Amino acid sequence: MSASITTVADLSDRSIIGDARLSRTSRAAYAIAFISLIAAAVVAWKQNDPHGFAMIWLQNGIFALTLALGAFFFTLVQHITNAGWAVAMRRVAEAQAANLTWIWVIFLAPMFWLLLTNREWNGFGHGLALVWPWADMAHLSAESPAEGAVVSHKTAFLNPTFFMIRACFYFAFWALAARWFLATSRRQDQTGDATLSTKMRYAAAPALILFALTSTFAAVDWIMSLSPAWFSTMFGIYFFAGTCAGGFSVIAIGCLRLQAMGYLRGVITAEHYQDIGKMIWAFGIVFWAYIAFSQYMLIWYGNLPEETVWFLARQVGDWAWVSVALLFGHFIIPFLFFVSRWTKRWRGTLAFGALWMLAFAWIDIYWLVMPVVPPDVATFNTYDALAAAYATTSTGLSNPLNYLMMVGFVGLSVAVATGRLSRGAVLCRRDPRLNESLQFENI
Repeated sequence: MSASITTVADLSDRSIIGDARLSRTSRAAYAIAFISLIAAAVVAWKQNDPHGFAMIWLQNGIFALTLALGAFFFTLVQHITNAGWAVAMRRVAEAQAANLTWIWVIFLAPMFWLLLTNREWNGFGHGLALVWPWADMAHLSAESPAEGAVVSHKTAFLNPTFFMIRACFYFAFWALAARWFLATSRRQDQTGDATLSTKMRYAAAPALILFALTSTFAAVDWIMSLSPAWFSTMFGIYFFAGTCAGGFSVIAIGCLRLQAMGYLRGVITAEHYQDIGKMIWAFGIVFWAYIAFSQYMLIWYGNLPEETVWFLARQVGDWAWVSVALLFGHFIIPFLFFVSRWTKRWRGTLAFGALWMLAFAWIDIYWLVMPVVPPDVATFNTYDALAAAYATTSTGLSNPLNYLMMVGFVGLSVAVATGRLSRGAVLCRRDPRLNESLQFENI
């Protein structure tokens, strides 16, 4: 008989109600985040590289966003499938997903500042062109006439006004939906109204459709359009797989940390950890690798220059090593590590595996955002000639600004999520499926 049956769940207030323990954790995370962001500002000022700073800001902002989106997707899936096993873990996911209510500040504030000031950035154009080249078509066409000619046919979609309207819609939906699901779940804590579970299940269906659309278009807008002449119809689903890798790993780490602090004693068992480990393995590792391979294989097989250049930029210089690292670190090694049921059930190995996946989820976003397609790529007759010309290309991973910004944004996410948990129950304590979750056992 499994631990989920023999272990008695502690449903006392000290085990399931947030208190000063979480408040202290939240304050510590805020302190770490603010110190890191202040240090990042100092480093950025000394480096005096507006474009480099903006790209690092974007990359780490997207990483923090994926952690919240992954948790939001987890919440929606549990509702729409009427899953009972995850009730014991769902509040952690809801709190992490609720970071969508504030994370828009990281994106919309600098975006609107760039748009409204419309400042000219030396070598990049005006306004949003500091990050997205299509935002100043005159500059793009002057620098690269061939690319400008291609992108000019996309201006009905890729223009600053419509770009900002879409961004506002994405964040409005994410913020309102995440807030509603958390608030409704907490209202059930107070009232015990079982019909609220039905309402959340019905709401999850349209929310999942909108989640798919908004996350896909956001990936296209903020990442794929960094190389505006390039396109991939699989890019949105690749981004989604990445959100699962990071978001599910955060849920596992959050539950492990809560139990280490004395919460949820006997509530979350090895059975639950095995299932969240399965989800990391299935969505964040196997599905991610399947989509990554499919995208690469189709573009390689088609062998069209306007498509292959995006991957070529990630195969020259030091970027080749990052690509190899993703192959092994995001797929082969964690695939073998998580295959065994025991590495998912033991807390130490699950924590290690989840932290590993978080690290490579960050590297994956870095690999998507930071490489630049060589402007003279069309002048080379062979790949070997291109690789030799760009053999010294650096990834920029040694820049301390990368890690200061990461700690700052992730620290803010942890601080806000733990702060929310400290002000209420850390368990969906009156969900009608709670007993099913407490008795859950893998077959």
